[in-house]
Amino acid sequence: MFNRHKDKDVESGASTLNRQESDEYNNLDEYTALQKYITTYRDPRRGSVVAGDDLQADADDARKAHPWWAFWRRGNSKRATGFDTGVVPEEWLDVDIHQGIRGSDVEPRRREHGWNEIQTEKENMFLKFLGYFTGPILYVMELAVILAAGLRDWVDFGVIIGILMLNAIVGWYQEKQAADVVASLKGDIAMKATVIRDGKEQEILAREIVPGDVVIIEEGSTVPADARLICEYSKPEDFAKYKEMKDHDDLPDESDPEAGEKKDEDEDDMDDEPEHSGPPIVAVDQSAITGESLAVDKYMGDTVYYTTGCRRGKSYAVVTASAKHSFVGRTASLVEGAEDQGHFKAIMNSIGYSLLVLVVFWILAAWIGGFFRHLKIATPEDSSVNLLHYALILLIVGVPVGLPVVTTTTLAVGAAYLAKQRAIVQKLTAIESLAGVDVLCSDKTGTLTANQLSIREPYVAEGQDVHWMMACAALASSHNIKSLDPIDKVTILTLRRYPKARDILKQDWKTKSFTPFDPVSKRITAVVELDGDKYVCAKGAPKAILALTNCDKETETLFKQKTTEFARRGFRSLGVAYQKNDGQWILLGLLSMFDPPREDTAQTIVEAQQLGVPVKMLTGDAIAIAKETCKMLALGTKVYNSQKLMHSGLSGTAQHDFVERADGFAEVFPEHKYQVVEMLQQRGHLTAMTGDGVNDAPSLKKADCGIAVEGASPAAQAAADIVFLAPGLSTIVLAIKTAREIFQRMKAYIQYRIALCLHLEIYLVTSMIIINETIRVELIVFLALFADLATVAVAYDNAHSESRPVEWQLPKIWIISVILGILLALGTWVIRGTMYLPNGGIVQNFGCVQEILFLEVALTENWLIFVTRGGKTWPSWQLVLAILGVDAIATIFCLFGWLSGGVDPATNPHDNFHQRQDGWVDVVTVVVIWAYSIGVTIVIAIVYFLLNRIRWLDDLGRKDRSRKDPKIENILAAVSKLAIEHESDGNGKDHYTLVTRAQDDDDDE
Repeated sequence: MFNRHKDKDVESGASTLNRQESDEYNNLDEYTALQKYITTYRDPRRGSVVAGDDLQADADDARKAHPWWAFWRRGNSKRATGFDTGVVPEEWLDVDIHQGIRGSDVEPRRREHGWNEIQTEKENMFLKFLGYFTGPILYVMELAVILAAGLRDWVDFGVIIGILMLNAIVGWYQEKQAADVVASLKGDIAMKATVIRDGKEQEILAREIVPGDVVIIEEGSTVPADARLICEYSKPEDFAKYKEMKDHDDLPDESDPEAGEKKDEDEDDMDDEPEHSGPPIVAVDQSAITGESLAVDKYMGDTVYYTTGCRRGKSYAVVTASAKHSFVGRTASLVEGAEDQGHFKAIMNSIGYSLLVLVVFWILAAWIGGFFRHLKIATPEDSSVNLLHYALILLIVGVPVGLPVVTTTTLAVGAAYLAKQRAIVQKLTAIESLAGVDVLCSDKTGTLTANQLSIREPYVAEGQDVHWMMACAALASSHNIKSLDPIDKVTILTLRRYPKARDILKQDWKTKSFTPFDPVSKRITAVVELDGDKYVCAKGAPKAILALTNCDKETETLFKQKTTEFARRGFRSLGVAYQKNDGQWILLGLLSMFDPPREDTAQTIVEAQQLGVPVKMLTGDAIAIAKETCKMLALGTKVYNSQKLMHSGLSGTAQHDFVERADGFAEVFPEHKYQVVEMLQQRGHLTAMTGDGVNDAPSLKKADCGIAVEGASPAAQAAADIVFLAPGLSTIVLAIKTAREIFQRMKAYIQYRIALCLHLEIYLVTSMIIINETIRVELIVFLALFADLATVAVAYDNAHSESRPVEWQLPKIWIISVILGILLALGTWVIRGTMYLPNGGIVQNFGCVQEILFLEVALTENWLIFVTRGGKTWPSWQLVLAILGVDAIATIFCLFGWLSGGVDPATNPHDNFHQRQDGWVDVVTVVVIWAYSIGVTIVIAIVYFLLNRIRWLDDLGRKDRSRKDPKIENILAAVSKLAIEHESDGNGKDHYTLVTRAQDDDDDE
């Protein structure tokens, strides 16, 4: 009964064919092509890699707006007026399916309607560069430029402009470089489409489609643009019927994909709607748009929508709108311009505004002290001891001009690094979200497992033939070789082990209809004919197949036992049955499929748990298979059927607790994924969700970090924050570690920069008030320049990954930064105080107060970044070289007295050492300053280490990741079960009653 074969199990692999192979299959009939596919298929993982055609590089955007004189026009089409953008001339849609449009028509149409993609216009690099001069922090520095010009301090004026330009150039260049890396990788996931142009079928990038193009939409493909169905691919003669409908204006108007649903709800209003003629041409999955879980049948003249997936059929269609003006594109445009910078932007603004408030406070304090000492507003001009110079100095030191640029470029460089690891970051702020994720909801197939399905030894019902069963299973599979489902693919390729089954398929079979899998029937059926006999072949979930048949009790019991046995071994079971000439259904047996866990998955899950990110498995497989997989992977075994989540009677707090404690759910649909994510978020968890199908798009959008796994559909990729091009859970965990390292760099820089601002604000204002002295403004601007020069390399620094999810702990950041700033100020006061000693203190032979203070401030501030970055990793060579280079320049300033301004007027008390008029400082004094600065840095490092060891401070500002509010949760659960019922009495008076919501029809299914 069982046919054993010594060959290894057939593993699924990539099913994409190159253009030459596709043409070869197109010239063969269905079953001949199937035979050739079985014979010639080579697994790409075994080294038979087919090189695709080189794709032409993206050209510059040729889109043109309206003429300059037609300022009243909106949109890109010359015919568009007012708010009617993107109107496509009707004559463009009058196209022959055999010829398509001419190649010469493409460019003019693209100029009017742009590329077929949803994205903002190509960024103007000059305007993007100017954007680095905007923002509250930068506006203050620009105010300082104006103030310096007004005071005629041209050195300060030039250096401040230099600082602004440096930040803008470095930020612009690094972000552009990172964006180029990501953009080059995005080409690997670009959607493709088949069009008819110049009488030939051509495969092009979907973004190159223009309105009026004839596209071929087939099972397994994604609809590349809003398009109107013309006729079946196999029945081109129906094109005449389509033209007749179009001439008589009988084509349906489907500007809204939910129109069909509304018509079904109100059948009385359908009298004027055109009736569908003939059978459906294709079935498409519109769940990402309408929420429908079942595929929707589409007929001649119906509209199929951009990014929806074709589940069944193959047809010609004419593009009616490019992506930007499609239904999905119009929806996306509603939020266009609302730059979602998320939590990261709010944090940066919070820090920036707080520093601005502090600057105002310190300026006010300095001016009050200046009034007490009778200082002038702007004189003497050659001195920094006047009120406007005080204001200028504090504006420069109190505003971290590099803060926005360094943090943004750190994210951009991090995104480029992730891209090299085959992870495309679609939003920079997703890195922050990924670093804080504390729950990962992962699908099983392809992420936890190897996605290498193989069919093991099948179970064949008594009295049945294994070859006939395998032939029926192949008949009940999609025969679209260019885009086979993994299950259909392994079913077909397994026929290599069953030559007699292949002989059966060589007979004169004709496929009359094919119904792909859907979550309601849970089976695939195909109606085929052979020698005048009609066969209906089915394969699917064992329960669904068993329900079709009327077998005896003994066969049914054995069938169920085998299903359970396979599930316990981790095998997915598929029942196979057939019906001949509308007779009784005959049960043939079970196919056992196994998708082995990846070799690294178990270790990766342990690693994820050590990082504080538990993994919850969400799978469509049966509960027994899910539990067995969890055992193999050392996941918890608290895995439940999704029905327990939706229809077990749990609600409110009990339901939320249930989701939090569960290790996974089996037999899940997209709506279950969405609900799991929503409940975890309501408890305060930052949730990452993996997905690959069109149906996963809503949950990917809902998650704090949506992850499209390798091989995901274009719709899932569009909805995700991060797209992975490499398989497996290990790549996701590696990305979490990398995101935390990026977060650590930003956090270290922010602590460093706040401490620097407070250091000079505290020291300078107190010295202004106490001894009527300040560091010259010319030296101050160079201190600001050095701080930015040294920390440009922060984006390339080595950083450690925290062992728990990270988050912005602003109270902790501020407390530590304030303490570090005070310690730095005390260090500067100590070195200033020693100069009042009789022996000159730190000055060994001769020196200059300005230059000594300048060098000590430069050294201690630059070295502070080594403290805030932590000691768990060695600093990168880029950071070390940048800081040592700046330290060398500061030392030269000190040695040769550059910009010292000569000897300052005597302070009270006066200094007791020899000051040279030229500002020079002897070498021995410089060495002592270096040694003292090292000592100050060591003390600060010890304090920083001790501060981070304080438990309450370490947890300060952390959010409760499992907050529970039973009252609110129970109230919301109760409200969700209520509905308002509307009735009208005989007098026409309306009555509204609060009633319990009726259960959905499918609740009991």
